[in-house]
Amino acid sequence: MTVYFIGAGPGDPDLITVKGQRILRQCPVVLYAGSLVPREMLQDVEDSAELIADSAHMNLDEIMAVVKDAHEAGKDVARVHSGDPMLYGAIGEQIRRLEEWDIDFEIIPGVTAVSASAAWLGKELTLSGVSQTIILTRYSIKTPFPEREQLPALAKSQATLAIHLGVTHIHKIVEELMPHYGADCPVAVCYRTSWPEQDKVTGTLSDITAKVRAKKFTRTCLILVGHVLDTDQFHDSYLYDDDQVHVYRPRKGKAPKAIARGDIDNAPRADEFNV
Repeated sequence: MTVYFIGAGPGDPDLITVKGQRILRQCPVVLYAGSLVPREMLQDVEDSAELIADSAHMNLDEIMAVVKDAHEAGKDVARVHSGDPMLYGAIGEQIRRLEEWDIDFEIIPGVTAVSASAAWLGKELTLSGVSQTIILTRYSIKTPFPEREQLPALAKSQATLAIHLGVTHIHKIVEELMPHYGADCPVAVCYRTSWPEQDKVTGTLSDITAKVRAKKFTRTCLILVGHVLDTDQFHDSYLYDDDQVHVYRPRKGKAPKAIARGDIDNAPRADEFNV
């Protein structure tokens, strides 16, 4: 018997991975977070699974009791999480219980809200000469936060920020970011990305608070901050530059000696060059 932590993606049933869908279909017990995973995600198992339970109304002990009962009956469990279960999925405490009980588990990664939101916006979050780093974080309210990870400390890097669970405190976020990113820094707030009711608003640190409040966003939002959202900042990378030479694209007419003699193991690697 195995417990599968399956990343269901941001909401669109088509964004679950092929592996995640395959394993979901074969599990007789399914536990899903109903507040974040649409029921449509389970349409292929509605008639085949023996138990489909919405864990949104269950505490940890109740969730794990279902898992333990399934284990004793020799049944696999699909524990379906939104996005990617390794990011804010609260799977750590579940895994610790499984390890104590000697129950096998496997984690199936999923499409993150960050990836889906960037795709929806039509933006690349890492641009040459603008930002090569993305920081995924959440706003510090109830969850204990190390001082080194408070938002002002992270903002010093001026990296691209993806802030979860902070939209109700957008005004505080703006106050903490403004000294580091400037009033003209682009911001995008995406609500329920890939769901039928998805919505978004874009602006800058100077006006995003008013725009968010006009939309009445109060939950289930991702806040993206960074100059990569400004298309005028675009710079071509070196990856496809005609002058950029690497193992897969040697200088025209001059293949590296290692490739010419078939010694690929000693040829220059693509990751040895700036991209």
